[in-house]
Amino acid sequence: MSTSLITSNANPQVKLLRKLQKASERREQNKILIEGIRETVLAAKSGLKILSLYVCKEYLREDNRYNLNTLKQIPSINYLSASVYETLAYREGTEGIIAVAEPRQRTLNNLHLPEDALLLVVEAVEKPGNLGAMLRTADAAGVNAVLVADSKIDIYNPNVIRSSLGTVFTVPLVVDDAPQIIRYLKEKNISIYAATPEATVPYYQCDYRGATAIVVGAEANGLSAAWRQAAHHGVVIPMHGQIDSLNVSVSAAIMLYEAIRQRSIKG
Repeated sequence: MSTSLITSNANPQVKLLRKLQKASERREQNKILIEGIRETVLAAKSGLKILSLYVCKEYLREDNRYNLNTLKQIPSINYLSASVYETLAYREGTEGIIAVAEPRQRTLNNLHLPEDALLLVVEAVEKPGNLGAMLRTADAAGVNAVLVADSKIDIYNPNVIRSSLGTVFTVPLVVDDAPQIIRYLKEKNISIYAATPEATVPYYQCDYRGATAIVVGAEANGLSAAWRQAAHHGVVIPMHGQIDSLNVSVSAAIMLYEAIRQRSIKG
């Protein structure tokens, strides 16, 4: 294990950390940044390879020092001065921890699903905060996988990691294009439930107890024609006010928990 105190922004490791704040650099180097102790611990527990850890003792809260002990197996642990750390920290209420890790490359072919799998499919998500919120819901609901179709964002965007509270690492997550995901769902005989304002069947009138994929669309345009045509069922969340839609993460949560409710009923 290597340990050192980094006090200069000109340090090569600091320059690397700054580069990895850009999606293009993360893709080119096949590395991601993780900020926060909970997020880093969840990433490590999920099997992600943590390459190096950067700690700022001035920002490290006492209640996080115990959690830091769980990361002692990381091969490179370095310490940052407060002045350097402040130029790198991305989030408010920062905790003094930044990690560099190798992202997990999951594909549809290496997903392992039960017969009654419950999946969330998100098409063309544009806002990192919304994807993060849906991953938190998927983790809490015990969803078997989240499939992101035609993503407009990097799933390891720091805002995704932050808003998901690290569940981007705990939930099986696959990014692919819509035709491939649709083909996969049909080959696996997974019923597709597409949430659209144009549908007439309320979401709670459907049966989600079998293998189910709940599909929600982009924030601005909703689901594309490809998903509406591929769906076995079009469903709507009834609206009783002046607006005609909910935030996509709220819609996903409502439908996922209806599926969980149904599955919890004996018989």
